Amino acid sequence: MTKNPAVEAHPTPPALVYLLAQSNSAKLTDDFIAHGMADLLPRHALQLFPLLLGGGLRASDLATRLGVSRQAAAQVIGTLERAGYVTRIDDPGDGRAKLVCLTPRGRAATRVLGSSMRALEQDWEKRLGPERMATFREMLALLLTPAH
Repeated sequence: MTKNPAVEAHPTPPALVYLLAQSNSAKLTDDFIAHGMADLLPRHALQLFPLLLGGGLRASDLATRLGVSRQAAAQVIGTLERAGYVTRIDDPGDGRAKLVCLTPRGRAATRVLGSSMRALEQDWEKRLGPERMATFREMLALLLTPAH
């Protein structure tokens, strides 16, 4: 088995977090492939789909929540729409606007995402133990909190 040279070189904690995320992304990709969703990128499912679970959102609102330009959001939405994960429907509150909504395929992908994330969490807790897992979760949440 080939060892990862970055891990052997005593990487910084941010590099380790990146490597962990990369590994988890590969596992999620494998899960999507196993469920016939080889065209779905983990970053799209992780960032976009949770925002749509409560119902549809306008593309401009998605762009704002994702912190990307409207053009970037439109490109991703178009890709996901062509693949059958999302659809656009008329906004009942504004006939000129459209809402981006998950399709049944998008909801199925969200279930695969959830299952994959739970499996990863269980694996981590098995390896770390419940106390260290709780501490790990707290530390990650702290690091994601904006510094003042």
